[in-house]
Amino acid sequence: MNVPWSSIANRAVRAVRKRLAPRAVILLYHRVAEVGSDPWSLCVTPDHFAEHLAVLRTYGHPMPLQQLVRAHREGRVPHRAVVVTFDDGYADNLHTAKPLLERYDIPATFFLTAGYVGQDREFWWDELDRLLLQPGTLPATLRLTIQGRSHTWNLNDEAAYSEAEYRRNRRRTASEGAPGSRHALYYAIWRLLQLLEDEARCSVLRDVAQWAGADAGPRTSHRVLSRDEAHALARGNHLEIGAHSVTHPFLSAQPIRMQREEIRQSKRSLEHMIERPISSFAYPFGDFMPETVSLIREAGFSCACTTLEETVWQPSDRLQWPRFEVRDWNGATFAGRLRAWLLR
Repeated sequence: MNVPWSSIANRAVRAVRKRLAPRAVILLYHRVAEVGSDPWSLCVTPDHFAEHLAVLRTYGHPMPLQQLVRAHREGRVPHRAVVVTFDDGYADNLHTAKPLLERYDIPATFFLTAGYVGQDREFWWDELDRLLLQPGTLPATLRLTIQGRSHTWNLNDEAAYSEAEYRRNRRRTASEGAPGSRHALYYAIWRLLQLLEDEARCSVLRDVAQWAGADAGPRTSHRVLSRDEAHALARGNHLEIGAHSVTHPFLSAQPIRMQREEIRQSKRSLEHMIERPISSFAYPFGDFMPETVSLIREAGFSCACTTLEETVWQPSDRLQWPRFEVRDWNGATFAGRLRAWLLR
C-alpha cells in the first residue's frame, strides 16, 4: 500500500510539535524516612530527598499542582514544569519532608487517606509488614479464610527469622520472595487484602495477628498524621492537601456505590479537617475504571493523579494525570531520570 507523502509529512510535523510542546512532570513520593524493612520501596532518605530538591531547583520549574491545572487549562504550561506529590499521609510528610521543601522553596501536594488520619493504626500494608517481615519466630503454617475461600501457607525454615536474615532482606521488595519465604507470604496475603473492603481487611489482619501472637501496637516509625498535624501541613507555604480516598481501597474492585462514597467522603472529611477546599484526588494504587473517572468529575475535583508513568501534555486528561514514582536514588541518578522524563 502506498502512503501519500502528505500524510507522512503531517505525521512528522505532529511529532516535531509534540517534541517541542511544553510538558510537565508530576513526581510521586510516599515517605521521607529511613526504616527497617521497606517492601514497597516507599521511603526516600532525608539526604537523598534534599538532593532531589536541589536538582529540581537546577533543572525544573517547580510549581503547585493547582497552578499546573490552571496553566494546563489555559494552554500555558511552563517549560520544564515539575510538580511534587506525596501519597497516603505519613507523619514524616510533616516532620521531615515539609522542612526540606520549605528550605528549597519547592511546592508540594499531599494526598491524604482520610480514614487513617488521626487514627491509632498503621496503614494495612505496614501492619502486615509488622506481623510477617520482622525478626522472630512464627508458627510454621498459616490458615486463613478470606471471602469464603480457605488458604494455607507453609513457612518451613522461614518460620524462624533471625536478625541477620532480617537485615539481609530488609531492602527486598514484596514481590521478590522465593516460595515459602516471609516475603512470598507477605505478597500473597497483600494481594488478597488489596481487593477487600476495609472491614473485611481488618478482620483478616486480626486473624494474622492472633496467629503470629503479636501484642505490639502501631510503630511510631510508621505513624500516620494526626488531625492537628494534617491541619499544620495544610498551613505550609505553597503546600496543598488532596484526597486519597477514605480507606485506600482498590477502587475498581468495589461497587460503584462504594467508590462514590470513598471519593465523596474523603473530600468532605478533609475539607472539614483542614478548613480548606479540596480540589485534587489521587487514585489509591493508581487504580481506576472509566466509571471511577466519572465519579471524580461528579464530586467536583479539578484533577486526579494516576501512577501511569508518562509526561503531562496539553491533550492529557486532567482527571487521569500520569506521575513518575521516585525511588531512593542519589542526586545524580535522580537528575538523569528527571532529564529523561522531561524529554520523554
